[in-house]
Amino acid sequence: MTQHPSLHGIHVPLVTPFTADGRVAEDALEALAHAVLDEGATGIVALGTTAETATLDAEEKAAVVDICARVSRERGAPLLVGAGSSDTRASAAALAGLARWPEAQGALVTVPSFTRPSEAGVLAHFTHLAADSPVPLVVYHIPYRTGQALGADTLRALGRLPGIAGVKYATGGIDEAAVDLLGDLPPDFTVLAGDDLFASPLMALGAQGGILASAHLATGRFAQLSAAWRAGDLARARDLGHALAQLSAAAFAEPNPTVVKGVLHAQGRIPTPHVRLPLLPAGRASVDEALKRLAGLGA
Repeated sequence: MTQHPSLHGIHVPLVTPFTADGRVAEDALEALAHAVLDEGATGIVALGTTAETATLDAEEKAAVVDICARVSRERGAPLLVGAGSSDTRASAAALAGLARWPEAQGALVTVPSFTRPSEAGVLAHFTHLAADSPVPLVVYHIPYRTGQALGADTLRALGRLPGIAGVKYATGGIDEAAVDLLGDLPPDFTVLAGDDLFASPLMALGAQGGILASAHLATGRFAQLSAAWRAGDLARARDLGHALAQLSAAAFAEPNPTVVKGVLHAQGRIPTPHVRLPLLPAGRASVDEALKRLAGLGA
């Protein structure tokens, strides 16, 4: 198994740009990956929820990871790849397939959704996956999508498993489990913020960074936010955190990644704002509001 990925700082879960005829805009994706790293991201994430992974076929998914792996290799930057499902056996097969990309330093794996196993079942699921995965796992804990909440004790148990590097924590706020977990973390287990709006307060509690879709739009500012909290520069962190929360609220005014794509298209960074059904493109007012918040940052 490879070493745990470098999980501090900001990791950008890249959108999948599309051409006017609906194909993956590979050149635009590659340019985006380079751009966020140029602007201060620690790493990139391929095939996260923001990538509209559920709408990509197997060939498209492989092309996305190929591009991100090439950029990761060229830049010496960590690459995480989304993998897994509610089926433990299929998840294990997907993780095994990541051996094709030696640049992948970790896999972002959601807590099983819809079936809603017990917390003991979630622990058994990840124990099975971590035992044979070619890369360390980052547990994606997002109960408002999966329907499965996890307590701090279960998250700590996951964090003590060999092969589990960290958790993307996205519970829709700062809850009791977050406070409990961050007050007593297992060794070598990293918490990354996963809800953009609450990234700054979670970092204030001890999260080491975040996997944040709105960081497409102000990568440098989010990197500065993470660095300020780590350095204990409270005044800078608070000011940045408040401003970036306003941007994040605007970026998530409609289902992700529709507003982010609308802004990237308005900036000329991707060829279209297109998303795939069942998503619909963001409205003009939402895109304009995000652009206004972005301009206010000077980003």
